[in-house]
Amino acid sequence: MNEMTKPPLTLLLAGPRGFCAGVDRAIQIVERSLEKFGAPVYVRHEIVHNRFVVESLEKKGAVFVEELDEVPVDAPVVFSAHGVPKSVPAEAERRKMVYLDATCPLVSKVHREAERHFAAGRLILLIGHAGHPEVIGTMGQLPDGAVRLIETVAEAETIELPADREIAYVTQTTLSVDDTAGIIAALRKRIPQLAAPKQEDICYATTNRQQAVKAIAARCEAILVIGAPNSSNSKRLVEVARVAGCPKAMLLQRADQMDWSFLDGVTRLGVTAGASAPDVLIEELIDACRQRFDVTVEEVITAEEDIHFKLPKALSA
Repeated sequence: MNEMTKPPLTLLLAGPRGFCAGVDRAIQIVERSLEKFGAPVYVRHEIVHNRFVVESLEKKGAVFVEELDEVPVDAPVVFSAHGVPKSVPAEAERRKMVYLDATCPLVSKVHREAERHFAAGRLILLIGHAGHPEVIGTMGQLPDGAVRLIETVAEAETIELPADREIAYVTQTTLSVDDTAGIIAALRKRIPQLAAPKQEDICYATTNRQQAVKAIAARCEAILVIGAPNSSNSKRLVEVARVAGCPKAMLLQRADQMDWSFLDGVTRLGVTAGASAPDVLIEELIDACRQRFDVTVEEVITAEEDIHFKLPKALSA
């Protein structure tokens, strides 16, 4: 197919998109650990939710496991960016293992908030998705029963709450900003004295990527979100796109998995990526589009990000 016969396609690239500071730091922790200790370095759970990233690190010598009992006691282990229950580092210390914690500092902030509320005697409501590693890690900071999970407005309206205790909420960092606001509003209606985080728990990267998608949604006939099916922030971007005016929105892991019939009749395609998806996957998609369309690229930037997180002291020397 030559250029003259290719149908036109305008790509609206949402910005910010792709890697956030927490993901970048977590990947650096694995890479620096490999440099310092040599391969293999074990990683408990996917370091971030992206198969391309995981497979790239495996090629460098990282070994991904589900639990600590799969790690030789004399091998270094890294904990994923999503955070872990306190029982995990406690077990590593009991076994005298070398471990590095790649938990995103913004997730750690939520952990500390939950601990402060617990110390003040409050019951903690965690707004989040059941089974997500971040939720498991946050609930695992405190004794069983100290934190109750809420996933929907309906649950916020009906959950049984003690009349004789102060109540606080914290949230998973990768939620839909608008959905979470609805849940918080439902809780406040029931609990006027509800204790809130000092700063928003939903992280800057999640918020910025959702705002960027909102900025392009009404201008697009379709939107592709590069990200993994187990990535909470990526799935939220698809939902946000649909609500914001582009019902034809889809999650895509890699360009080679694209069903090109999705773009039949589409002349304006929005493109973004979840916070754990590297730029190379966006470039792959643009190149694949260029093979089939006469592509024009327009970037729509709604925020600039210059946040960087320090590496653990053990690796920064």
